[in-house]
Amino acid sequence: MAKDKKLVEAITSMEEDFAQWYTDVVKKAELVDYSSVKGCMIIKPAGFAIWENIRNELDRRFKETGVENVYMPVFIPESLLQKEKDHVEGFAPEVAWVTKGGLSELTEPLCVRPTSETLFCDFYKNDIQSYRDLPKVYNQWCSVVRWEKETRPFLRSREFLWQEGHTAHATKEEAHERTIQMLNLYADFCEEYLAMPVVRGQKTDKEKFAGADATYTIEAMMHDGKALQSGTSHDFGDGFAKSFEIQYTDNENKLKYVYQTSWGMTTRLIGAIIMVHGDDSGLVLPPRVAPTQLMIVPIRQDKDGVLDKAMELKGKLSLLCRVKVDDSDKSPGWKFAEQEMRGIPLRLEVGPKDIENSQCVLVRRDTGEKMTVAFDELEDKVPELLEQIQNDMFERAKAHRDKHIYDAHDYDEFCDIVVNKPGFIRGMWCGDKACEDKIKEDTTATSRCIPFEDNEVISDKCVCCGKPAKKLIYWGKAY
Repeated sequence: MAKDKKLVEAITSMEEDFAQWYTDVVKKAELVDYSSVKGCMIIKPAGFAIWENIRNELDRRFKETGVENVYMPVFIPESLLQKEKDHVEGFAPEVAWVTKGGLSELTEPLCVRPTSETLFCDFYKNDIQSYRDLPKVYNQWCSVVRWEKETRPFLRSREFLWQEGHTAHATKEEAHERTIQMLNLYADFCEEYLAMPVVRGQKTDKEKFAGADATYTIEAMMHDGKALQSGTSHDFGDGFAKSFEIQYTDNENKLKYVYQTSWGMTTRLIGAIIMVHGDDSGLVLPPRVAPTQLMIVPIRQDKDGVLDKAMELKGKLSLLCRVKVDDSDKSPGWKFAEQEMRGIPLRLEVGPKDIENSQCVLVRRDTGEKMTVAFDELEDKVPELLEQIQNDMFERAKAHRDKHIYDAHDYDEFCDIVVNKPGFIRGMWCGDKACEDKIKEDTTATSRCIPFEDNEVISDKCVCCGKPAKKLIYWGKAY
């Protein structure tokens, strides 16, 4: 039992040091390892399996809306990147450059893509000629490089995996509709699949994507009260089209510019899952995204019939969920601690006495609740429990978030909340960027979004300067 206990003791308590707790979980659950390239991570099988489930489910949802997958080069010529001034200025501090090919200096430096707007624009200017060519609704799954100064596995690394959608439309209205459609798709995915509640809203001009007319976001609250931007959707208007001369002939033979969007989600979602649902025993994975939903642990597996029964149960239940048998030679206690660390939603324990009584024990990872279930009831009970766990995890995360949303009516109250009550702060805003800058400088809190579903006027004055207020903003510290 000493060994069993040691596995759990290796995790720092989240209340003691949340940042260290996060690092411990990422490492002990074997999601990533550090690479010899500073700021880059090796995603191990347990971590990549979660990403595969995220990717597959998102891809399925994308295709239901007419999205097609493509792939663009990893390199962007410097001259191409320079065509959209605001865009290149926004990414300049994070860009990595290639200046040599083999032994020769390149005639033009190549940027390692931080994002692919310019590549898609360069492609669209030749591929789109007529209104019959529209819309273009493309997405690519790839990695991108951003030379971050401070990194943390999944949350911020110099290379990460993502998807980036890039669409072109005949009208501003169509582009806006697609922008909002994809934001809502992201929000539904997070809530339905990751059991992670989000706030949907629009970024302020200060926080919007470089080169966009408008940026829309979903913001999730982590266990420590900090926000995590979990997905964004950008309405580009015709700004990129004018910079890259992306024009089409309409049905009246008139030349017009296209309207564009882009939208993306990344491997930082895995970090969000950890920080929204995890506990001091490790990961807690929502069943729908969990690579293994049920782990069968045979007790006294050296006894005749125990391992056979475990395999028999796996055969039956594998038709209903993703199931494995832990038939390693580790002690049951070690196996329990290990499966808890890895966040497997449901554990099934079966030993000689259970077999005699035609029953087994099911244990929920999220609550620790144990129940005895007859073998002939398992095919009904396991799917029912997995669905219950998924729903309960969402409701707990939502209750935690709602409990940590506070109202601020003036600047003293705002600053007090930032220091003493981690979470989202609802505060009115005058619309002046100077107030955003002051809040960030004084408190490190930033505007997270102008929420879609919360238009309550909690005050007629800006929470920062006291001037007449225009909009309700969700503020908070963020990862």
